Amino acid sequence: MIAARDVEALFATLFADSHRTLLRGGAAEPMYRPPEWSAPALILYRHDYLASALHETAHWCIAGARRRRLPDYGYWYAEEGRDDAAQAAFEAVEARPQAIEWCFAEAIGAAFRVSLDNPGRGELDPAPFEARVRAERERIAREGLPPRAERFRRALAAASS
Repeated sequence: MIAARDVEALFATLFADSHRTLLRGGAAEPMYRPPEWSAPALILYRHDYLASALHETAHWCIAGARRRRLPDYGYWYAEEGRDDAAQAAFEAVEARPQAIEWCFAEAIGAAFRVSLDNPGRGELDPAPFEARVRAERERIAREGLPPRAERFRRALAAASS
């Protein structure tokens, strides 16, 4: 099976020159750093977790040019223990990237798991968000992935075959 470091190398092959963007593991928390004058943009993913690498690339693949100039694409991130309103806001922006991550995981034969990313709130019912991610995945199956995501998915599939 393909490893997170393989995903980094593949991403660099596809996007380092064309988009001045690199994928790097080893971070305590995921983060997107936009490009600077002489440095490429960096997509940082947690430790060496394959799922984190796929998830963070999914965010990048759907971020427009304006958002790719902003740290973390201009989104906020609240750690564990979000209140109901913050959790709803998180879920509103996370269904699409998680559905794309699912496509990437399928391409390499890896397991995919929907994440509420709020383990400090044990009372959360994951079923509604899981249904949103599943519906988004079904929409992608009908309509296709955005161009960068499709390019990356195809390269993942080719690399793992």
